[in-house]
Amino acid sequence: MRLWKVTRKLRLLASAGLALCCFSLIILTQVNAAAVSLAPLANNWPAPQVRALPPTLANWQDSTASGDYFDRVKEPKVGHLLWSKFPILVYVERPVDAKKSEEWVGAVLGVVREWAVYLPLQVVDSSEGADIRILCQAPPLRQGLLRSRSGESTYELYARVDGDKTVLSHRFSVYLNPNQVGKYVPATARHELGHALGIWGHSLLETDVLYFSQVRNPPAISARDVNTLKRIYQQPTRLGWEL
Repeated sequence: MRLWKVTRKLRLLASAGLALCCFSLIILTQVNAAAVSLAPLANNWPAPQVRALPPTLANWQDSTASGDYFDRVKEPKVGHLLWSKFPILVYVERPVDAKKSEEWVGAVLGVVREWAVYLPLQVVDSSEGADIRILCQAPPLRQGLLRSRSGESTYELYARVDGDKTVLSHRFSVYLNPNQVGKYVPATARHELGHALGIWGHSLLETDVLYFSQVRNPPAISARDVNTLKRIYQQPTRLGWEL
């Protein structure tokens, strides 16, 4: 199976409240005789199509008319990173340190519940088969990046068998640095899970969860965050359609 793995790296210095973001494309090739090979050329993928909005987003109405930051969202060649199969299966890894495990997992599960208001999410006990894996691990070292990062979201494309069809699918790995403490654990989880749910970009307002930098008082999910998510799910994508 040929997997195309894309990384959004969020480099945060919690003590200074600073963040730097960058993008890179990493090609990861694995051989599996039974798997479908995904060619990199767009014309070998499904044509982009629009899906009906999930009811949770279709029913969302912003009474404050707060607007959005959709223009800041990057669209990969595969199309917007929206999910089509619900509920989205989320695995939360338990830290090796038993003392911090309960608190850390509780904080992350709380964030999953927050986002589940807007998209159907289901927590599962195994990472195998999960759509999103939230890991209590430092983001992998990348060439040219020397500073510690608090979080990173990566996705990979693969061919998924769905009944008698094979569809283009994706899955996410979310890395949360175990050295974070207090309010910065859910803050980073909230931000990175926002990426994994489809917001592949950053806001310029610090009152939004997807603000490009860490702030002293991390915000809750804002109307602008949800408005942006809703607009993303109204866009065409190749994901979820038959190969």
